[in-house]
Amino acid sequence: MCPECGKHFNADTLQTFCADCKSPLEAQYDLNKASKTLTPESLSSRPRGIWRWTELLPVRGAAHRLTLGEGDTPLLSAPHLSRTLNLPSLYIKDEAPNPTASFKARGLVMAVARAVELGVTEFVIPTAGNAGSALAAYAARAHAKAHVFMPKDAPLANQREVQAYGADLVLVDGLISDAGKLAAEQAAKYGWFDVSTFKEPYRLEGKKTMGLELAEDFNWEVPDVIIYPTGGGTGLVGMWKAFAELETMGLIGSKRPRMVTVQAAGCAPVVRAMEQNAARAEFWQNAETIAAGLRVPGPFADRQILRALRESHGTAVAVTDKEITTAQNELAQNEGIFAAPEGAAALAALKHLLAIGWIKTAERVVLFNTGSGLKYL
Repeated sequence: MCPECGKHFNADTLQTFCADCKSPLEAQYDLNKASKTLTPESLSSRPRGIWRWTELLPVRGAAHRLTLGEGDTPLLSAPHLSRTLNLPSLYIKDEAPNPTASFKARGLVMAVARAVELGVTEFVIPTAGNAGSALAAYAARAHAKAHVFMPKDAPLANQREVQAYGADLVLVDGLISDAGKLAAEQAAKYGWFDVSTFKEPYRLEGKKTMGLELAEDFNWEVPDVIIYPTGGGTGLVGMWKAFAELETMGLIGSKRPRMVTVQAAGCAPVVRAMEQNAARAEFWQNAETIAAGLRVPGPFADRQILRALRESHGTAVAVTDKEITTAQNELAQNEGIFAAPEGAAALAALKHLLAIGWIKTAERVVLFNTGSGLKYL
């Protein structure tokens, strides 16, 4: 369904986005039916991983449920930072243990699995790095072909990883937006299926499992605040969708976390839109940051991101590269977590929000580390 105009699309036909609204599509489920079999008891008896949530996922046939062991990542307490920041209930959802060492595995396994189920054999993606690695891995697992368009200054680990999985790597002068234009041209020319962020419906469904897991981790409650590094915003929108589905199924109540977008000061289109109370996020010129995953100057799902922030009474924070580096060292030295720069940005944002009193000492706060710092060496 298109969240802007309400138009419905056939789920058993390959879909991209709403051409009328230029909006991502969102998958819908029979939640009443799902609630009959998806229960806390049934979940606890199923094999670990994102496919435990199959009633809320789009892949029809079990044979098409690709896996490399993604999902069910740890929710870690942060005892040392908790004491330092006077925030007793501070947690880190660490996505680094996922395949290809980032949260991108959740979205790409779902997009590839459903597309292959619908007959796709060749994929294309523009990426800042980690999404390309994930597509290449799952395409290899599915014995499909993948074409990855990546800025030439993307982390070398991602470039090598894509090549190791046998995907076609194209290095592009410019940003992910430039890679996106070239990828779209090639997709149209050769008939490849484009799994760009929000250009198909199912990466969102994979990413929403982060929200499903959080609710289960907190015994079917939600935290007070979620601080999430936001480039394309799939995880933020996905978690917001997950909470709505869980409430409809009776698994959680009406309480929602305040959602916080964190972006880099050198590329902060969502932060600017929130500050200006704008309906859309204007394209950010001359984007620059060490956090490659945050260097997304024009998120396609800006309306959904802004809607989730405003509906949750959340906010958006920009942090500098210096603050990101400092936070990365603090996470490593205090908690033993070598976070990706994007994940470290969440800690930097937390400090800002504590300093202005937006977060209170008694609140339960979750930071998302979206990947391993090793990918950026």
